[in-house]
Amino acid sequence: MPDWIIALILGIVEGITEFLPISSTGHLLITEKLLGTHQTDLFNVVIQCGAVLAVLPLFPERIHKFIFKLRKPETRDYLIKVLIAFAITGAGGLVLDKLKVKLPEELTPVAWALLVGGIAFLVVEFLMRGKKSGTDITWAIVLAVGAGQLVAAVFPGASRSGTTIILSLMLGLSRPAATEFSFLVGIPTMLAASLFKIFKALHHPVADAPKENWGLVLLASIIAAAVSFVAVKWLLRYVQSHTFNAFGWYRVALAIGIFLFLLK
Repeated sequence: MPDWIIALILGIVEGITEFLPISSTGHLLITEKLLGTHQTDLFNVVIQCGAVLAVLPLFPERIHKFIFKLRKPETRDYLIKVLIAFAITGAGGLVLDKLKVKLPEELTPVAWALLVGGIAFLVVEFLMRGKKSGTDITWAIVLAVGAGQLVAAVFPGASRSGTTIILSLMLGLSRPAATEFSFLVGIPTMLAASLFKIFKALHHPVADAPKENWGLVLLASIIAAAVSFVAVKWLLRYVQSHTFNAFGWYRVALAIGIFLFLLK
C-alpha cells in the first residue's frame, strides 16, 4: 500500500477518534497493526496537533468570554478551573516523563482499557437515569479531570476524553457541560504535550530513528484537522439529546473483537 494512502487513513482515524471518547491512541495502534506499518511518535504527535487546533473555532462563545469578558467572576472562575486541571495533568506528565513511563504498544492492554471504559459508560448512564445533572464545575471535578487525563496517558485505550467525561458524569455534571469542560482542558493539555514531544524529538533525536517524511506528516495533519472539526461539531450536538451508551457499547464490542483477534 502506498505511504500516502497509509498517511491518509491514519489522519482520518486520528481526526475521528481524538476527541470522541473511544481512544485515539488505541485506534491508531489498532490501525497500524492492521496496515502492517509503524509510525514514529513524532508523526502521531504532529497529526494530533492538527486535530486539536481544528476544534478551537467550535467554542467561539467560551473563547470570546475568555478574551473579552475576563472581568466577569464566572468567566474567571471557569478559566482558572481549566488552567488548574491542565496544571495537574502537566505536573503529573512531567513526573511520568522523568520516570520514563511509556505507553505499551501491544493490543491486549488497549482491549482491557476499552472494555473497562465501555462498561463504565454503561454503568454511569444507568445510574444517571432519572437524576438531574448540574452545570457547575466543582473543584472535585477539576481534580478528577486533571487526574483522569493522567490515567489516559498511562493506559492506551482508556481515552483522555472518555476517562474525564466518565468521572465528570459520576460527580453530577451534565453531558454537554462534561464534554465541553473535558475538551477545553484537553486542548492546552494535548498541545503542550505534543509540543514538548516535538521539541524533544527535534533537539534530542534518537540516533537510529527513521527519517521523517514531512510531506506525509503534513498530509495526515490536514486530514486529521478537517475530520476532527466535523467529528467534534457532531459530538457537541449529539450530547445535547443523547446518552453515551452508544460509545460504551462500541468500546465493549471493539474490545471483544480485539480479544478474539488475539486468540487466532
